[in-house]
Amino acid sequence: MKKSVNWTTFFQVLTLLLLLVGAAIVLLPLVIVVGSSLSEPSAVESSQLTLKNYQEAWQRGNFLLAFANSTFVALSVTAFQVITSALAGYALARLKFRGRQAIVLVVLATLVIPFQLLVVPIFLVLKWGHLLNSYWALILPTAVNGFGIFLLRQYFITIPVALEEAATIDGANRWQILTQIMLPLARPALVTLFLFTFIGEWNDLFKPLVFTTRPELRTVQLALAEFQEQFTSSWQLLMAAVVIATVPVVILFLLGQRQFIRGIATTGIKN
Repeated sequence: MKKSVNWTTFFQVLTLLLLLVGAAIVLLPLVIVVGSSLSEPSAVESSQLTLKNYQEAWQRGNFLLAFANSTFVALSVTAFQVITSALAGYALARLKFRGRQAIVLVVLATLVIPFQLLVVPIFLVLKWGHLLNSYWALILPTAVNGFGIFLLRQYFITIPVALEEAATIDGANRWQILTQIMLPLARPALVTLFLFTFIGEWNDLFKPLVFTTRPELRTVQLALAEFQEQFTSSWQLLMAAVVIATVPVVILFLLGQRQFIRGIATTGIKN
């Protein structure tokens, strides 16, 4: 007697194999970069691994100052975006006022405008305010972001209104409701916004390149670009520098991946 094929198990196995193949394709460049960064300059003749490339790349690239600048700028921009997005997102999700839907449409419209189109007016404003070649020039242009506002608005909409009504009956005001009820419940969305913003600012090369010229304001990506120009023939040092610049965001993502997945999965359930 022939056994019937369990199609559910078959598709589960097929899906798992496809995911493994996709993961291997995604991880292959990372494996090549890490492997190259650990190899000796004479890797063709020897398979010996070494960590000297990281030490040499760190010293030659002067990454300590760049790491400090990128950390400060990324954390500052992230703090501004989380605060402004939480306030604006809550107002657009819960407060009823004339023109609310129009403001939501304007926020969505800002998502399709490339930052490069705004460089000239932003540059002129920073020059008028004497903020060029300062940390403010790296922080203020992206201190407010439409994506963060829309993300938190959509998440706040998914939280039952009954919780706020119960808090109002207990005597809580809007600020207490936001800080003590809404924000703790919106932690996955906040972590998602934090990761998106911090990683985006850490990897940003455009703003430091356009708005600053002082060497003491170099960020990681600008230092990496300068390092690449100096050591184009030394692939081992270049790959080591790439790994050095990548490790912080990888660690940050691994620490917040669970909340990140929850934030992406639950945002936008309701319109």
